[in-house]
Amino acid sequence: MQRLLTISIPTYNRAVFLDNQLAWLSKAIEGFEDQCEVFISDNCSTDHTPQIIQQWQDPFQKTLFRWNRNDENVGLMNNIGCCIRAAQGKFVWVIGDDDPISEKAIAYIIQTLSESADLTWLNLNFSCRDGITNMLIFEQCYPVDSDDVHSNGKAVFEACLRHNNSGVGVMTAQVYRTTLVQQALEAWPNLTNGEAQVYWTGFCAFHGSVKISPDTYLEYIAGTASWMRDKKQLLRMHYTYLPEVYAKISEVGYSKDFCRSLVINHFLGNNWRVFLGAIRRWPMLTLQIMIRYILLVCRVCLYPNWHFTKFL
Repeated sequence: MQRLLTISIPTYNRAVFLDNQLAWLSKAIEGFEDQCEVFISDNCSTDHTPQIIQQWQDPFQKTLFRWNRNDENVGLMNNIGCCIRAAQGKFVWVIGDDDPISEKAIAYIIQTLSESADLTWLNLNFSCRDGITNMLIFEQCYPVDSDDVHSNGKAVFEACLRHNNSGVGVMTAQVYRTTLVQQALEAWPNLTNGEAQVYWTGFCAFHGSVKISPDTYLEYIAGTASWMRDKKQLLRMHYTYLPEVYAKISEVGYSKDFCRSLVINHFLGNNWRVFLGAIRRWPMLTLQIMIRYILLVCRVCLYPNWHFTKFL
């Protein structure tokens, strides 16, 4: 029988974090073992991650517990893709191996999915904290005060992007209908874009009803991810990933006018100090990225019948 929820954890060389997250999960999943499966994708770790996974096999014997080890490090986004493709549950929830999550989260997710079987996307509201200063950035990503299901997922996704575009791209905050997010991966299989999660969310939201939790169920720690410490990755995030996603979602069915407004607002609100710093460090790489970015912005703004694939 198909399980209701696949809980997937992509991980790489973070055995201690994974151990702590599995300790949380072993408690939070109590009472829901027969409705869930747990899947771990090890991105060819060189530390003792495989031993940690083996140690947790017995504590999770009441539920389906599977894992995969990649033959090589395929990168973060491809490892997340492995988690989604391997999911066998009706819905899939991919969580970070170090994200602080409430013990009540699984109970809420199971209840919501059981009562609203037609959902295509569930967004878990979250708070955000600066990982460097430890200051709270915001207590709630989306100002939601009701636990309603919204039949127009497209409109909700658009409203979320306008309010806080990061909220639809935080991995652990998203629960998807498995068949739909797998279709999203097939539609855009190239996982070099670090903000592809925004596309997956938009794809799932477009095809059905959605829900945003009024309560927060996790805390997002900003600025601590390894990719955020990579200045070249930050450069691509600013001038490649998001604008490409904004253009790409037009192929899902979002209007070109809406996508155009996202690209323009991104251009006008961008932090150009990142460009000035990057051009001094990596002039050739920065110019390549900026030429691609400016061409995308110009084509979106100047050509009414633009197509994303022509940007590539």
